[in-house]
Amino acid sequence: MTPLDMLADGVTVVDLAQPLEVGMPASPTHPPFEFALRHRHGDFPHPGGFTGSHEIMVLGGHVGTHMDAVSHVAVDGKLHGGVPVAEAMHAGRYRGHGIDQVRPLVCRGVLYDVPRSRKVTRLDPGTAVGVADLAAGPEPKPGDVALIRTGWAQLWHDSRSYVGDDSGVPGIDLGAAEWLAGHGVAAVGADTIALEHRPPGPGPAPLPVHRLLLHEHGINLIEVMALETLSETLSSAGTAEFLFIGAPLNVVGATGAPIRPLAVVGA
Repeated sequence: MTPLDMLADGVTVVDLAQPLEVGMPASPTHPPFEFALRHRHGDFPHPGGFTGSHEIMVLGGHVGTHMDAVSHVAVDGKLHGGVPVAEAMHAGRYRGHGIDQVRPLVCRGVLYDVPRSRKVTRLDPGTAVGVADLAAGPEPKPGDVALIRTGWAQLWHDSRSYVGDDSGVPGIDLGAAEWLAGHGVAAVGADTIALEHRPPGPGPAPLPVHRLLLHEHGINLIEVMALETLSETLSSAGTAEFLFIGAPLNVVGATGAPIRPLAVVGA
């Protein structure tokens, strides 16, 4: 009997991670995902017809569905809690605030399904998700994981549109981030590549939500999530709450790492 077989009848497990594949959307400032077979079946045959095959994978810590560690951002040379960057680093790795120090999350999750609430298929480019959008959903509790759906995952197979251009990308604004931080959430996730609202206009965004959540409050972020199936599942169940299970890869001293989060939805 597998763990999934042990779940009660009517319980659904939803994978919230996007697949890792060559050519998938990635921020131009991060190394893309690369994959190649290192050895094929038959390259090194063993007696009795036995063969093995394996691959090599290369990717940045902030590519695909991933979690940001608190060490991902600094302001005036200091990390969250006023820790100087120079003191947090050792041998090119963060001995403080690294992704390996993030505890596994098994907690209540809440989905803020903004397109469904606004009665649209997905949010338009550059749309800000504000406090009113979140207040229309469940009130988060301390330790919750709050996920924001914009519908942007529908563009996953159109890499250029998903990453965004000068028209902007939807996401939470600073007021919404402050509202979530004020409720004491453990992590905030979204289905976009940077989680926060990127208004229309050229050039890199200042990322005030990253600054507030990661630097000021020490709240981890989860980006590039697959939330479409979760939206349908929760809507059918008549709820916005679920059991969230997830842990980033235990990469020592990294500023971020892939994560494969799961949502367990009751009948």
